[in-house]
Amino acid sequence: MAATRGPVARARAEAGKHDAAAAAKQVKRGARGKATRSRDAQRTHAAPPLSRGDKQLIIPEGTYCESIHQTRRRPTRTVWVGKVPVGSEHPIARQTMTTTDTKDVDATVDQVMRCADAGADIVRITVQGNREAEACMAIREKLFQLNYDTPLVADIHFNPRVALRVADAFEKIRVNPGNFADGTKKFETYTYESQAEYDAEVEHIQEMFTPLVEKCKKLGRAIRIGTNHGSLSARILSFYGDTPKGMVRSAFEFADVCRNMDYHNFLFSMKASNPIVMVQAYRLLAAEMYSKGWDYPLHLGVTEAGEGEDGRMKSAIGIGTLLLDGLGDTIRVSLTEDPELEMEPCSRLALLGTQACDLGIGTDEPFVETHRDFSSFDRRKGVLPPSSSSPVENSFHRDGSVFSVVTLDDLDDPDRLYSQLGTKSVLGLPFKDIATSDSIILTDVPDASDHEKMLAIRRLVEGDVGLFVPLEALRRNPIKSAIAIVTMDQALAGAALPEGVEAMAITLTGEEDEKDIERVLG
Repeated sequence: MAATRGPVARARAEAGKHDAAAAAKQVKRGARGKATRSRDAQRTHAAPPLSRGDKQLIIPEGTYCESIHQTRRRPTRTVWVGKVPVGSEHPIARQTMTTTDTKDVDATVDQVMRCADAGADIVRITVQGNREAEACMAIREKLFQLNYDTPLVADIHFNPRVALRVADAFEKIRVNPGNFADGTKKFETYTYESQAEYDAEVEHIQEMFTPLVEKCKKLGRAIRIGTNHGSLSARILSFYGDTPKGMVRSAFEFADVCRNMDYHNFLFSMKASNPIVMVQAYRLLAAEMYSKGWDYPLHLGVTEAGEGEDGRMKSAIGIGTLLLDGLGDTIRVSLTEDPELEMEPCSRLALLGTQACDLGIGTDEPFVETHRDFSSFDRRKGVLPPSSSSPVENSFHRDGSVFSVVTLDDLDDPDRLYSQLGTKSVLGLPFKDIATSDSIILTDVPDASDHEKMLAIRRLVEGDVGLFVPLEALRRNPIKSAIAIVTMDQALAGAALPEGVEAMAITLTGEEDEKDIERVLG
C-alpha cells in the first residue's frame, strides 16, 4: 500500500583536540552489519578499499549504497573540521549558516553563539570579499574569547584569493566548483569537439585551486567541494548539460586536484533546490565513488528549501531519503528563517538517520532490484489495478497514490475532516479534487447505529474518495464500496469478504515468498 499521510495521523559523541596530522589520517572502520549482497542477475565487482576484517564487500556494479534492502551506513574516512570529526565512525554532524552581514562582527558572533547553543556542531559564514575576510579573524578570535570553539566554515564564491586569506581563521572552506575558478556565471555556450579538448581547460582549475589546497593541507583545514545545481559553470553546462552527471563531474575535477596533492581532508556535497535532482545527484556521486574506491564523506542539503512546512518537507524528502540509503555524514536543513531554528528539524533528521542505521531497518531477505534506476531521471510510471469495479478505480492515482489515516474520533467533526483531506465542497458535500487524498484508511468502523459517522463515511465515498478498512472491522459492520485490508495469511486462506465488499488490498512486509504472491495474484 502507499505511504500514509493525513490530517489525523502524520504518520555527540565528544571529540577531543587533534593535531594537523590527524586531519589526513583515515580512521579505521569498524565492522558494522553484514556484507550480504543479492547478486542474482547482477554483475558484481570486488572493491578492495572497502573490505572489512576478513570479509571483502562484493558490490553490485552501479551500486550507490551499502544495501538496497536495509539501511547500512556507507563507510567513509574521517574528515576533521576543527574539533568535529565527520565520517561514518561518528555521529551525523549538524550544520547551519548565519544570515548576518559578515562585516558586522558582533552580530555575527552573537548569531553563531545562538546556533551553537541550539545544537549546531558546525556553522557556515558567507565570505564575499576582502572586507568580510578581514572580519573573519575578529569573529574567530572573539568566539574563542567567549569560550565558543564551534568550527566555522567560510562560504566562498568567485574569489580564490579570499579563500586563501580566510583559511588562516576558519576551520573549513567551502568552494563551489561552478564559480571558484571560472568566475561569475556566463550564459555562454562553448563547443567542444572532443573530450581531450574539454580536458585541456582543467589545467586552469588546477592553477586556481592548488594554492588553497596547499594551505589547507599545511594548516589542517578541511574543504567541502560543494556543487550546486543552480550554479554550474558554462563549461560544464556546454559539455554535460544541466544534469546530475555534470554536477558530479564538476566536483571530481576539484577532487582530482586534492588527491594529486595527497590531500584527503575534504568532502562532497551535491545540492539542488529540487529534492529529486538532489537525491539523484548524490546517488550518482556515491556510485562513482564506489567504482573508484573513494570513501570521502557526504554533506547533505536541499538549497533554498524555503520556510515553514514547505521548507521542512523538502528537506525531509531529500535528506531523509539519502539517510535511509545510508548516505550522509553531515547535514543542513536550509530554511529562510533564523538559522538557530534550523537545528530542530536538522536534529530530528540526524536522529532518523542514526536510528535507521543502528536498527538496520528494511528486510533481512535480500532481493534483486528491478524497478529503481538511480542513473535515470525519468518520471516514475505507475500501473493502476484493473478498473473493473468502481471502488478500485477511484482509490488510486497513476502518478502515485496518497492515503490518509482516519480514526473514529475524526468522524466527530466531518467538516473539519473534509477540509483536512483537501476535498472541495459543493453545497456542503465533499468531492475529490486534485489536492485531495486519493483514499482514506479507516482504522475501525463505527456502529451501524451511529448515523452521523456513517453519513460522514458515505459522503466521502460518494465524493470518489477511496475507503480501505481492516477485514475484521468490516465483518462487524460491512460498508458497501469499502476495500478490505487483509494480511497475506488471510489471502492465502481464502478469506471471505463481507456482503457488499467487492475488493481486497493485501498488506505486505517485504518478506513474503514469491510463490505465495504469485498464488494470491494468480
